[in-house]
Amino acid sequence: MRSRTPTDRLSIRDEPPRSAWYRQPVLWLGALLFAASLAGCVWMIVLGARHADAPIDTGAVEVLKMPLTRAAPVKPETP
Repeated sequence: MRSRTPTDRLSIRDEPPRSAWYRQPVLWLGALLFAASLAGCVWMIVLGARHADAPIDTGAVEVLKMPLTRAAPVKPETP
């Protein structure tokens, strides 16, 4: 009978190195796109905070049929 050697057993280390998750280019591309999306969102928030919109003078008491101020409270009539 032949004696077994340590190389006869399968090991995780025997797998090809390209099967590791960090060697998959699709994962790196996905991580890069995700990071770019987050950076873009942060940049838009920064730009929005720096450049506030100027109010538009409409000259009316309502905009798009919505009143700009609250209506005065109505007192109930007493009999």
